[in-house]
Amino acid sequence: MSKTPLKKEFWGKRNYSLLKTVLSLLLLSATLISLMVGRFEVPPFDIISAILSGFIPSPDLSPTVRSVIVDVRLPRVIAVILVGAALSVAGAAFQGLFRNPLVSPDILGVSAGAGFGAALALLLTENIFITQSFAFLFGLISVGLAYMISRVYRVSSTLTLVLAGIVVAALFQALTSLVKYVADPLNKLPAIVFWLMGSFNHISNSDLMVAGPLLVGGIVILYLVRWRINVLSMGEEDARALGVDVRQQKAIIIMSATIISAAAVSICGIVGWIGLVIPHVGRILVGPDHKLLIPIAALVGASYLLIVDTVARTVTVTEIPIGIITALVGAPVFAYLLRKTQTGWKQ
Repeated sequence: MSKTPLKKEFWGKRNYSLLKTVLSLLLLSATLISLMVGRFEVPPFDIISAILSGFIPSPDLSPTVRSVIVDVRLPRVIAVILVGAALSVAGAAFQGLFRNPLVSPDILGVSAGAGFGAALALLLTENIFITQSFAFLFGLISVGLAYMISRVYRVSSTLTLVLAGIVVAALFQALTSLVKYVADPLNKLPAIVFWLMGSFNHISNSDLMVAGPLLVGGIVILYLVRWRINVLSMGEEDARALGVDVRQQKAIIIMSATIISAAAVSICGIVGWIGLVIPHVGRILVGPDHKLLIPIAALVGASYLLIVDTVARTVTVTEIPIGIITALVGAPVFAYLLRKTQTGWKQ
């Protein structure tokens, strides 16, 4: 029987409150810096005045500064925080559910499906709402197909579901390649490629109103079933022996993580490695208990993605797609973390 990762954590439960405080301060600092820097630098006092301008009018505040903060940077920062936290939590839940450190939120094909939906919409129209809707819809469809394929075989196996997800992901990746092949190379193709590489440059308040509740709702649900994830990570037989409805709980966890991933891709494109790497960082810090792991993964993921996004839009004149940076950083970091934590995943 597989065992959950029991490698000794760095901080432990005794220092858990201190760790949360440190990570919260890191996130707050990253948020302030992200709101300050850019092509148009804004002092901290003006940032606070702009945020509070809807409640406390500030006659000395420039309309330009208010527009930059309230209409451009603040929605983007909030979206980055939500996506980073949500993908990290989804990754932690999936790795616990499947008892596999190589699992990420897109293991069942949700990112590939959402990417195809976005590419198809960009090929047919330039309406951003339709693009986001297609991305979200096809993300859900891809996981539904993976589940249906796994049900064709009478074996109730997590491995079968994962393999079905790989098949569905390959199918939608091929369809995405077909869309790129037939797309206009001057107008449509660059837009499709840029979307698939991931970016938060088009985020607006309306995007937050649609995707925000889905991301927050997914995080809340996964946190509420945290102890069930702990039980399922011991194996399905042990979970049944403890009275857990395995099929129902797996469906809840998979659906919540799927909604998170589809909502994330619908507003920012494909941002990889977050849901794969950050849960490992969380386990090193607090161990495998999802009661502790989920909040820490959310804080670390939000801070990390916010720092990466700030670098992506400020390090050069033109914005770098965030998916490039997350891959460049995530791949070597994951290789190191896997070596550090592999003893806890041995049979």
